[in-house]
Amino acid sequence: MNILALVLAGAISFIVTPFLCRVAPRLGAVDKPDARKVHHTPTPRLGGVAIYAGFLGAFALLGYHGDKYLGLLLGGTFIMLVGLVDDLKNISPRLKLMGQIIAAAIVVAFGVRVEFLTNPFDGLLILGKLAIPVTIFWLVGVTNALNLVDGLDGLAAGTSFIAAVTIAVVAWFNGEGVVALLSLALAASVLGFLPFNFHPARIFMGDSGSMFLGFNLAALAVVGLTKSATVVSLLVPVVILGLPILDTVLAIIRRYLNHRPIFAPDKGHLHHCLLAQGLTQRQAVSIIYLVNACLGGSAVLLTRLTTDQGMLILVGLAVIILVGCNKLGVFGKGHLPGVKTRHNSLHIL
Repeated sequence: MNILALVLAGAISFIVTPFLCRVAPRLGAVDKPDARKVHHTPTPRLGGVAIYAGFLGAFALLGYHGDKYLGLLLGGTFIMLVGLVDDLKNISPRLKLMGQIIAAAIVVAFGVRVEFLTNPFDGLLILGKLAIPVTIFWLVGVTNALNLVDGLDGLAAGTSFIAAVTIAVVAWFNGEGVVALLSLALAASVLGFLPFNFHPARIFMGDSGSMFLGFNLAALAVVGLTKSATVVSLLVPVVILGLPILDTVLAIIRRYLNHRPIFAPDKGHLHHCLLAQGLTQRQAVSIIYLVNACLGGSAVLLTRLTTDQGMLILVGLAVIILVGCNKLGVFGKGHLPGVKTRHNSLHIL
């Protein structure tokens, strides 16, 4: 039954995606090229609906309907609908943010919460009444982090696939079998979509896809990876989603230092910097896949090490990534000649 659910998720996504390629232009859900974008032909952008449909099919077949998982389904459905409206109508960033907060509140209402945080000086910090706002901040933050990296063909989808598989592996080690299966179902749904999204993409996932994936990855991480009261285990979700989170944080810092609005897009993201080095889209995406895979492997390794060993790994990863970003110019002004962004909708961050 479990294997059948995963196959069903991938099959639904694979079958529905070509249908959406034909339907999206009729609905006006098309990403048109302009001077700011990488692609040169109008491209449909409703691929997220296929990913959602695949995950929904697997969820129904697996039959897990406990409170937390029902909340995850309802919150994920709401966030997908918010993204779908944006794909069709281009709603404002602030309205999208409001929708994301509502979706996060739905999940929290069903008992999905971050109960404590890592305190590097004294083990753990019990959140108490702060658990709700911290959980909402985490869910909204990761949702936008995934949305933000959706700048090249196949980038957000591949990043999500690697993160989902990693969450599944770590959740399995932690005895969270349901989270592991749902994470694999999410990965299978992405896998069915990816053949149509590699460069040159026939369809984009749109905000309906990037926000749905980011939201579910964040929620599954809370449910399955933050139960063990150790410093390292609480940092595992951050490592798994490290590159999107880092890119988001650096974008905020970069815009602040350059006296630009936080909501204003720029061309200083990691994938832009790789393109500025002369790499093709496929080469840039492949490098980011490799980094994400290394982070995923490191996250799995962290769960098998002592706290002291884990902290050494984390420090080493941080130094390597920051040095690499500095070499690429990610800390620069964000005005890279010849590099173009893809979406015409303004990201939250």
